[in-house]
Formats: sequence, structure tokens, C-alpha cells
Amino acid sequence: MVHVAALRCKECSREYPVGAFNVCDFCFGPLEVVYDMEAIGDIASRERIMSGPYSLWRYADFLPAEYNPLVDINAGFTPLIRSRGLAERLGLEELWIKNDSVNPSYSFKDRVVAVATAKALELGFETLACASTGNLACSVAAHAARAGMTAYVFIPSDLEAGKVLGAAIYNPTMIAVNGSYDDVNRLCSELADQYQWAFVNINVRPFYADGSKTLGYEVAEQLGWRAPAHAIAPSASGAMFTKIYQGLKEFEQTGIIDNVETRMHCAQARGCSPIATAYEEGRFVIRPVKPATIAKSLGIGNPADGYYALKTIEASGGSAVIAEEHEVAEGIKLLAQTEGIFTEGAGGVAIAGLKRLVERGEIQPDEPTVVYITGNGLKTTEIVSDVVHPILIEGTVSAFEQHVGVKA
Repeated sequence: MVHVAALRCKECSREYPVGAFNVCDFCFGPLEVVYDMEAIGDIASRERIMSGPYSLWRYADFLPAEYNPLVDINAGFTPLIRSRGLAERLGLEELWIKNDSVNPSYSFKDRVVAVATAKALELGFETLACASTGNLACSVAAHAARAGMTAYVFIPSDLEAGKVLGAAIYNPTMIAVNGSYDDVNRLCSELADQYQWAFVNINVRPFYADGSKTLGYEVAEQLGWRAPAHAIAPSASGAMFTKIYQGLKEFEQTGIIDNVETRMHCAQARGCSPIATAYEEGRFVIRPVKPATIAKSLGIGNPADGYYALKTIEASGGSAVIAEEHEVAEGIKLLAQTEGIFTEGAGGVAIAGLKRLVERGEIQPDEPTVVYITGNGLKTTEIVSDVVHPILIEGTVSAFEQHVGVKA
């Protein structure tokens, strides 16, 4: 039961029929999905949600596509873990870690691609495609394989080996482009005008983006039907960041949870921080940058939703924070060594950003806080390869005791 009324331009509010459109013909503003929230409110309830599947499709009433078992690889409903070691290290009483690194293709991208693929099939597409910094390529290739669709994934040529392999294993046609993600995206935007393919983050982007709303829904449900005081999320395009807040506000609007007073905090790395830099300089104009960050999954220099991320920060009373490049690996190690969770560069940025926010006094010890971990560290092992230094010994007890200095 899809309660989608239309597509609407975020800038001039012109409406369009539901289809593979993402840009307004009149003002070139981005399109978003418009829902019949009154109809959703009439049927949505905590009980109805809890009776649904243990995946993002338990929130189907709030999504723009019908559930389709052909594309379901069980994305979503990932763990929300109460932090102990990291919380103690930072002096926080209630810190939660939303661990989306355990999705089927090991990143939050499975949420958005699940919705985009279901919608692509509804619209009659047979080919799935994307421009990707890595994780999206893995997810598109995986979902296309499940759905029996043809897949084309476009990536920067300097992508981490783990992400290249993580996509290639599903046997898509993989195109490596000399240049940054922004170069890849420009190419794909041109191709989307010429080929009858569903480019998940281009011509079906309005539906794709709304998959990230489930990160808001899930946290509210897993916290016992309440919103946190603070949410920290790494940002590249800015879309996920805005949709987390939208998801929380839609739960509030439909009476699923009480008032949402969550302060949204956007975390970026110094080498690619167009959104956070604009926030720090007090402007709503995003100045594109050339990405030069170790957190390559966040390497989008011209973020499509950067302006809307800034508006989300303003609406929620939140902030943006920049992690220095050396802090990315430190954040990865800190999370692993205190909580047993191995994340990629984006997660390292989120943890470094959280640490800075606490140190600046923007998060108080008694405020319930959620940090979003969006990708798996096994895809980006190069970042922390310096931790590998095993002690080489002969296979005897005496050799062990001699080299390690531990006796029974």
C-alpha cells in the first residue's frame, strides 16, 4: 500500500507525476516524494510496525515502493547497541551505536538501494546503475543480482580494493573513471538521459533517498519509541543526514512517537568538508571542493543535498563538525577497541566528530545520543593497516613465555 501523492520540487513546489524524474523542468530544483501523511497516519501504529518483517520493510507504509521479495536481501533493522567502553571513555551516560555496517553488502546503502530497486521494477526498468564512491556500487550489484537485473556500476579509478572486490563479486559491468566521484556523477547524469536504465542516485533518486528515512524510524523504535537528544552522522551528499531527521519527524507527525527534539550533527573529514565548512562560515551556499580525504566514501566535493543538510542543522538546532584527516584512523581504532565494531573511514569520521562535540560541550553527559556507523571496516583495511604487528615465535610454551612475558 503505497501512499505516494506526487513528486514535488523542493524549490518552486511544482508537482510532477510519479516517475523516473529527479529535477524540476522549470527551476532545475531537486524533486522529492510527496506522501499522503493523513492516510499513513490513519493506518500506521506501533503494533502494525512491530508485526512486520525484521527488515526496513516493516516501515513499508512510510516508503515510496511496494515490498518486492524479488529484491529483498534483508536490508535494515540493524543493531542499536548500548555503548559501554566508548561511553565511559567520553564521559557519556547514554550513548548508542547504530551499526549499519552489518547490512547484507556491509553498508547503509542497502537501505536506499532496496527501495530504489523495488521502485525501478515498478517503473518497468530492467537495468540498474549508479555513480558510486564504493559502497553504493556493492549494494547496486548485489540487489541487481538478487532481482535478475543487469547492473552497471561507475566508480572512481582510485577506489579502495575492498570495495572494488565487494562490487565485482556480484558480476556487474564495472566502469572505473579517471577522476573523482563528481566526475563519475557528471558522466552518469549524461548517460541517464540517453539510456533507459534506472540510475538509483540520479533519475530515481527521490525514491532512493527515502530509504534512509528508515534509519530514523529504526532508532526511534529501538530506543523504546522515543527520539534521541543528539544524532551524529557522517555526510557525503547530505541526503542520508536529512532523511534521518525526516524519518523522526514523520513518526512524530503520525503519532508514533512524541515530540522530536533531536539535534542533528553532520560529520565530515577535513579533506572533503563542503557542508561543515559552510556551517562554520555561517553560509547556506555550498562551495564545491576537490576531494582529498582518506574517508573516500565521503569524497563528494559538490554535495547534491548540501544546502538541505544545512537547513536540517538549522531546523534541529544541531551543528556540523570537521574531523582532521589523522583523526579518521584514530576514530576507527577507538570504536574497535572500546566496542568491538570495525568500521570504515566514514565511521571513523563519525566517532571523531562525536568526540569533538563532547569536548566542545555541545553534548552533555546525561543526553541520550546516537552515532551512526554506516560502513564496514573490512572494505577499507588500508586505513588502519599499521595495527598489524603479530609477535612471531616458535610453537613452544617457553617461546611464548619468553617473547610475550606472561606465565601461568
